[in-house]
Amino acid sequence: MLGVYVHLPFCSYLCPYCDFAKWPLRATSAKRYLEALHAEMETYEPAAAATMYLGGGTPNAYDVHAIGALLARLRTRFCGAKEVSIEINPELVREGDFEAYRAAGVTRLSIGVQSFEAAEIRTLGRKHAAAQVEDVVAQARRMEFESVSLDLIFAVPGQTPASWRRSLDAAIALRPDHISAYGLTVEPGTPYAAWQAREPEAFFDDTREAELYEIAITELGAAGYQQYEISNFARSGHRCAHNLNYWANGEYLGLGVGAVSYRNGIRRANTRSLEAYLTAAADRRPIPAEAERLEGRKRAGEAIMLALRTAQGVGLREFKERYGIDVIADYAPIVTQFARTGLLERVGDSVRLTQRGRFLANDVCGAFVTFE
Repeated sequence: MLGVYVHLPFCSYLCPYCDFAKWPLRATSAKRYLEALHAEMETYEPAAAATMYLGGGTPNAYDVHAIGALLARLRTRFCGAKEVSIEINPELVREGDFEAYRAAGVTRLSIGVQSFEAAEIRTLGRKHAAAQVEDVVAQARRMEFESVSLDLIFAVPGQTPASWRRSLDAAIALRPDHISAYGLTVEPGTPYAAWQAREPEAFFDDTREAELYEIAITELGAAGYQQYEISNFARSGHRCAHNLNYWANGEYLGLGVGAVSYRNGIRRANTRSLEAYLTAAADRRPIPAEAERLEGRKRAGEAIMLALRTAQGVGLREFKERYGIDVIADYAPIVTQFARTGLLERVGDSVRLTQRGRFLANDVCGAFVTFE
């Protein structure tokens, strides 16, 4: 299957923890950007796509009619997508937006909530109120979107186990189909990185962060959400197909500034320079990008890392058929080490992270990527 990701980098405000390619919304740049996207997609041969995902940035910072026109153009180039997702900020939802999204073929909403606690919302630099989230979810239900997902963040400075439970409880009470729970990552060059350098004690260490992660696993599991990936929980039938394709090391096409593609064994990352992207697209020149071919151990290591993020882990027979590698034999030192320490387990034809292993997933997965 092919997934198509479209990056819409403009935001009505910039969150201090975010390091994605993004800029404050300006009408002229936003219009030029849509024209550039149309030009870039025309450089690709028409293809069938299983999923489309509009991410950002803040896609619903754009007028809903612009989003509809973009999706119509995408469908003429990449037909057949059954799952079409869009990320939205709740405070930017306008009357009539959801009707227009449904008419444009959107099937899945990913709502950037991050927290239901007013103090944490301010700390994260967000602008919504909890009541707005409730209203947006209610609107989405009336429009019968196939899936509604809420994003939450834990390990926010000032957060406590009690406040994190309150956010989880508030999210569960809205009965979304899917919940993503991400541990806060402090990225270099962000305002949060500068804050952490000044006041490191304000941020969570691994032990305290693991406590909040365990709360999420327990609370969401008890509410009927299956953890199908490290940070993602869903009710039956509502796993995100677009992201599942990433974790299966499937092929995907990324359109837009900073977007990443993986096709025919080549990973390609578009420039993160907005002006370079806009100029190249306007001149009908190739988008500046960095590319590398993934092969051999590097390709296999990344495939193992992605699969281990999922609940089922690495399917050994299928992996050998696809990559010609026996994971148990060829990665014996790593498998043995992490099995002995209780971080990996063999279940039938699969190797997967244990419950404890999920708390140290970055260390385990990283070992496979760097193994020579």
